Order: sequence, then C-alpha cells, then structure tokens
Amino acid sequence: MGRINLLSEETSNKIAAGEVIERPSSVVKELVENSIDAGAKIINIQIENGGETLIRIVDDGSGIYKDDVEKAFMPHATSKISKIEDIYAINTLGFRGEALPSIASVSNTILKSRSLESDFGREISISGGNINYVKDCGSSIGTTIEVKNLFYNVPARSKFLKSPQKEAAVISDIVTRLAISHSNVSFKLTNGEKKVITTYSSPNLIDVLRDIYGKKITDNVIPFERHSDLVSVHGYVGNSEISRGSRNNQSIFVNNRYIKNRLITTAVENAVKSFMMINKFPFFVIFLDIFPEFVDVNVHPTKSEIKFRNEREIFKIVFDTVHEALRESLKQSYETDTIKEEEVAIDELKNYNKKEEEKEKVIVQLPIDLKSDVETYNVMENESKYIKDNNYIKNNDNLNKVSNFENNFKKPDVEIKQLPQKKVEDNFEEKIPKFQPLKVIGQFYNTYILTEGVDGLYIIDQHAAHEKILFEKYRNQIKNGEVVSQVLLEPAVIELLPDDFLYYSENESIFQNAGFKCEEFGDNTILIKEVPMFLGKPYVKDLFLSILDNLKAMGSGETVEVKYGKIATTACKAAIKAYHELSMEEMKALIDDLRFIDDPFNCPHGRPTIIKFTVTDLEKKFKRIQ
Repeated sequence: MGRINLLSEETSNKIAAGEVIERPSSVVKELVENSIDAGAKIINIQIENGGETLIRIVDDGSGIYKDDVEKAFMPHATSKISKIEDIYAINTLGFRGEALPSIASVSNTILKSRSLESDFGREISISGGNINYVKDCGSSIGTTIEVKNLFYNVPARSKFLKSPQKEAAVISDIVTRLAISHSNVSFKLTNGEKKVITTYSSPNLIDVLRDIYGKKITDNVIPFERHSDLVSVHGYVGNSEISRGSRNNQSIFVNNRYIKNRLITTAVENAVKSFMMINKFPFFVIFLDIFPEFVDVNVHPTKSEIKFRNEREIFKIVFDTVHEALRESLKQSYETDTIKEEEVAIDELKNYNKKEEEKEKVIVQLPIDLKSDVETYNVMENESKYIKDNNYIKNNDNLNKVSNFENNFKKPDVEIKQLPQKKVEDNFEEKIPKFQPLKVIGQFYNTYILTEGVDGLYIIDQHAAHEKILFEKYRNQIKNGEVVSQVLLEPAVIELLPDDFLYYSENESIFQNAGFKCEEFGDNTILIKEVPMFLGKPYVKDLFLSILDNLKAMGSGETVEVKYGKIATTACKAAIKAYHELSMEEMKALIDDLRFIDDPFNCPHGRPTIIKFTVTDLEKKFKRIQ
C-alpha cells in the first residue's frame, strides 16, 4: 500500500462536483431549488448550447445577506440546517451545502444578490473555484446567477455530455417537474431565443398541468386524494387515451421534492392495470405529504432517491387511492353513458310518435278538373296490360321516338393501343425465394395461416409475417431514398412537451427522410402534413409519439441507421392484426411476399413468423410412432 496523501481543496471540490453536478440539468436543478427555498414567486431560466455555454437563473426571492455571499461558496455552507438532528426534519429542497461550491469549481460563475435589508447588492465572480472579485453592485431584491463554460477545466466530463438538444431536453424535463411541484411559482424557461416553458402562479395544480401538457392531457385525467395518520396522497392519473410508450409522463413528489421511486411507480401502474389492460405506461402526477421523520432524503447527493420507513404501508395507500378513484370514475362514466342512451332513446320515441301523429292528420287532396272528359281504362285480359283510350296513340309515338333515339345512338370508336413494354435494366437483380412454395390450407382462429409444404405442415403468424414484410419494404425505401408520402386530408396537429419537441428538433431530418412531412406550428407544436404511403390510414398522432418515445429511449449515441430501423419497427403497426379474417387470395399473396424478403423467419421484434411440423412430429403426437 502506498503512502496516504491529503487531497487539496481544489481536487476534493472537483471530486465532489462529480457527484453533485453530473450534467447541465444538475446545475439548473440545484439553483432553481435554491430559488424556491428562498421563497421566490417568479423564476426565469435561460440556457444556451444545452446549458454548457450559459445557464442564467433570476429569481425574486429573499436574496443572500451581503456578508454571506462569499461564505455561500464554501464547502458545506448552508442556511437550511445547523446541526445533525435537523436532517431528520428537512422541510427544504436543499440542505447539504455542496451545490454552489461544486458548480463554481467546474465553471465560470457570477452571482449577484440583494436582500430586503440592504440598499444595494453584492456581486462575486469565481472561476474554477478561485475567487476573482467580490464587490458591491446595483441589484433588485433576489438573486441572479450565471454559470458559463461548464466543465471547461474538466474536459473528461465535458466529453460525456450529450448533444445540446438532448441536454436542453433534460433541463426542460427538470423544470417541468419543479413547476408541477410548486404551482404557486411562475416559471419561464428560454433556450436561446426560444420560449420553452411558461407557467403562471396558480393555487390549482390542474392549471399548471394545462400550461405544461396541454388541454388533451387535462381533459383525460382523474383526480384522487386520501389522507391517513402517516401520509396524505393526492394527484391525477390519466386514462388510456394519454398513455405513452415510456414513463416520461410520470411524476412522483414527496414533500414537494421530485423523486424516482420504483415502489410508488409499481403501485400506481398495478392499480391502473386492474381497469385498463394497456401495453403502455399511464400518465400520473402523485404527491405524498409525509412527516419528515418517516422518510430519509439523505441517500444520494442528488437527492433524487429516498427511503421510506414503512414501505408496505406506503405501497398499500397509494394502490388503494388510485384504484378507488379509477373505479369511481368508471362507474360514473358508465352511469352517465346509460343516462345519455336512455335520453336518446326517449327522444327517438317521441320523434317517432310525433311523426305518426302528423301522418294521421295529413289529408291528401287530389286536383280534379270538373270540365275534363272522363277517361276510362280498358283491361286487355289476353295480353294483361292497360291501354289508355285517349292517349294510346300519343304514347306509342313517344315510345317510337325513344326507340329511334336508341337505335341512332352509336358508341364512339375506341382505338386500342399497345402499351410500351417496360425495359428490363441490365443490373436487375432477381429476388430469390427463402423457402419453398406453400399450399394454403386455411386460416385458424383468424390469426394463423395453415399451409402445406413437401416436407410438413407450416403455421404462419399473419401479423408477424405482414409486419416483417412492411418493415423490410419501408426500411429499404428509406435506405434508397424512395419513400412515397401521402398527403393527409386533414393535417394532424400535435402539441408536444417541451423536452419532446427538443428531441423532435434533433431528429427532424430523420423524420423527413422517413416520409413524415412536418412543420412547426407554434410553440412546441408541429403540423404533420404527409405520412409514408404504405401506412394507409394510421393513427398518425399515436404512431408519431411512439416513434418519438423510441428515439428518446435510444439516446443520441445510436447511428442514423439504427434510428431508421427503430422508425420502421414502430411504423409496422400498420400490419394486419390477429383475429382478422383473410380470404384465400389474401393469404396466398401474403405468403408469396414473405418468401422473397431478406429474412422471413422472424418479425422485427424477434418473434418467429413460421413454425414447421414434420410428419414425424405429428405421428409422435398421435402415438403412431415412438
């Protein structure tokens, strides 16, 4: 073992910064939480280049006493606690005293602050942990802090940052959670010159959710609330209409602190699955107010993980609360629908009776000309037809005219031309079948196609097979730049979350090349005008959001080819589904297409498309052979 060295303050600060400041979003989180703890009601955040170049936060909080400005950047300096016992009764978001010194050690930081007691403010500049100057300055009440050139002196950490768009998306996500947990505070996030998030102070959480997520989300959420001696639970859970392919729209707050907790997530998702069997993740915002002594927030420097003293009881109350709210909501919805149906039936019955009464009252008066001669009709019994005496000849003349018109009418001559034969290019590559021709026997359970080959029975999953056919066709079209798009009769307008919009902006060219013709339509809103032709009439919005979720889950390190593959995989939702009846011709065409693709034996998700049973396999099942 070597000699023990005492690390310098500069080295230890950079090590500590590695735990607290992982990326630009960590800086935003720590500084905004300080503003909230200072009682700010208006917080403005501005970032540039994903927060790496600039992070500026301005608040109207209580400010920092001028004598404490320099002290605030010392390690473990905090105004939140004064002794160890205070840790077990934390009511603030920050308390460790590590954020400001950690940020200042890896950036160029300038802080201006003024408290209510002071007539002027105090300004301090620190670069890489070293103080450049401290001076008096003019300032409004509150704090302004600028963090420039983050990780300029830690190049190894800077190399691990994602693209500016992705870093900005993570910052947007953090600000979104903080805005939800503090609806009484007005937030504004600006990325360069673009406004990303704007919320307004409101005592009602639903107003802030509408500012952030839009009307569609707030129209499809169900409120829930329950109180016990240990914890109070309240919030909103979404129905199946707003479920997504990722957990990005799930927020958990304990004592107004945004956390990530698998226990609570599982409780909510299990409660939702009891009523809605969906393959997506539900939207929910849940708040737990619990006595500080029953929860430990000092688990990790980022304070995003906590521990409960009684996890079983927390799980039960969360599950029961959400479960009861969903049950009551579905019950009310059913009763409302029943009442509406009864009202419609009553209205239809009333309208029917009214029409019948009107029919009875109507008397049809035929016009009678008293001066006209009485015309009689003679019945020709042999020929069984009626002849009108006075007008018989006249009618015959009319019939003759019609007959002559038909005889004189001639169809135009049609010149039949031979269409030119398509010239076969010399470099035409003939497709090779990957398996033998199969004879279609029929369809089982409207899901599986039964076919016969020379060496056995082949069972084909119609959905998996069609999905793979579409996948390879679409992927090859993208690869060769041959995607054909169709214009939507009504363009689809999609309101995205701020971080979703940033991910779309980063991958905009990929969507364009994949056949999605989109354009910006206001803040965080896009207009989809065209979609790939092969999709037919898809659920454009759901498909677009699913593709976006997949791209977000992949990360920016993936190649463009992988992203195109993911788009093609997601887009294959246009394939025929199970339990869909197919005609014999449709089944034959599907199998013929499957034979000539590159890999017909597995779907894009890895499931088999074809299962083979030989005669030996069947005879063993029937015990004909051992």
